Amino acid sequence: MPTPDLDLTVAADLISRAQSIIDTATDELATRGGVDANQAFAYDLAHAASAVATARFNLDYAARGTTEANLTAAFLADALANIASRILGRETLWGLTNDWYSPFASFVETYRDPKFLASLAETPGERHLDEQFQMVADTFHRFADNVVRPHAEHVHRTNGDVPEDVIQGLADLGGFGLSVPEEYGGFADGSESDYLGMVVATEELSWGGLGIGGSLITRPEILTRALVSGGTEEQKQSWLPRVATAEVLGAVAVTEPDYGSDVAGLTTAATKTAGGWLINGTKTWCTFGARANVLLLLARTDPDRSKTHRGLSLFLVEKPIGDGHGFLFTQDASSEGRSDANGRLEGRPIDTLGYRGMHSYELSFDNWFVPDSHLIGGEAGLGKGFYYQMAGFENGRIQTAARAVGLMQAAYEAALTYAQNRVVFGEPIVNYELTKVKLGLMAAIIQSTRQYSLGVAKLMAKGEGTLEASMAKAYVCRAAEWVTREALQIHGGMGYAEEYPVSRYFVDARVLSIFEGADETLCLKVIARRMLELRQK
Repeated sequence: MPTPDLDLTVAADLISRAQSIIDTATDELATRGGVDANQAFAYDLAHAASAVATARFNLDYAARGTTEANLTAAFLADALANIASRILGRETLWGLTNDWYSPFASFVETYRDPKFLASLAETPGERHLDEQFQMVADTFHRFADNVVRPHAEHVHRTNGDVPEDVIQGLADLGGFGLSVPEEYGGFADGSESDYLGMVVATEELSWGGLGIGGSLITRPEILTRALVSGGTEEQKQSWLPRVATAEVLGAVAVTEPDYGSDVAGLTTAATKTAGGWLINGTKTWCTFGARANVLLLLARTDPDRSKTHRGLSLFLVEKPIGDGHGFLFTQDASSEGRSDANGRLEGRPIDTLGYRGMHSYELSFDNWFVPDSHLIGGEAGLGKGFYYQMAGFENGRIQTAARAVGLMQAAYEAALTYAQNRVVFGEPIVNYELTKVKLGLMAAIIQSTRQYSLGVAKLMAKGEGTLEASMAKAYVCRAAEWVTREALQIHGGMGYAEEYPVSRYFVDARVLSIFEGADETLCLKVIARRMLELRQK
């Protein structure tokens, strides 16, 4: 019996009902003492809310055609089933009665039917980008296919560096200037195209390779937005044109060994000296720290620790280009006319199971001198570094969501191709229902999270969408783990044996829920807290 066409009115009503459940649970969370007293509940609630928001943003997409409607229906049914699994046995905690699921039962049964999901296996759907952004997608896709992919596997297997021809090629495309305002030599004109272009380009580059493609333009994005937010006009004129051409390649030095997401507790100190500042302390997880020739570094300029984030300032710290497998640099204070002790900067690489090429480092600063001109915002920027840094990170979460979408797309395509060609028991495994169901759900998740990411980018262009960007990051990064796992599973032993790129996709996906805000911290400290604030207004 054929599956009935999606009734958009019914879908919208179910999403509204699901949102009511989220609202009820949020109120219940408040009465039970808030996030810190109910972390498991708050975490589940944040993910459930993210799923509902993703489904809501896809209603317009569903109206574009049958395939679009089917993908949206499959996503919504799966999201509702996932929410149900979080609530089951905890109905009282969520403030619900035992019959809460009744309005959703028929829809979920219809659109989670294995035969329906199997029918979507080879129908990933159109993106429906307008002509301008389709051109962006095509341009960066060609670059990813012709330049990034030929290097991606070798860099991963050898733990190598990002090849210079990838960096230069991306610079020639203007990839490093996507967020740099036009008046400083970039392509940003202040419209929604700034955000949409970044999301579209990031997805395509991540399809080519997460470590040496999709993440390569993240650092200049953060550096640019921090400078635009807080930099003096002189600093913008000096730095932004060089960022746009990749003359300056940046890395971000915020995290410390004892302070990850808890930025307010940072201890790396910047102490005033004649003509500048001396940096002392340790930073960790500084991605791209060797190849970069400038670090965006957050340091404590006020020794009063009780001022927490209000005692932090942001610096542009110049350094030589280092060896990808460790480096040590020194500054000769006397030759620079200073009476301070000589400066020292050491970088120790941190080996990781995936996300290779960029390399992450632990950086040790010992009296490393930074001139006054490199304090972002100048004297007026003292104590405002946290806010400038957050402005730099503003787009990081939606960009990470785009990276996850690109990675999932690569995994889905690899799994589909392998399933079409791998013959088991006399026929291609793509003909088996279980394989089709996996591929169909992959297609629904990828397209739905893509459309959500594009929708959130439009909100952010209006100065909105901060909560939605966090939700997109939380949901899609967890989804990427499932998609890449199942893509590897479809490859069987060949996936586990590293014979195909799918094993790289699998280990690369694991980092997505950790960087740009660890999943737990993001859900508890950002999403759930903001949901409570909005309900209490």
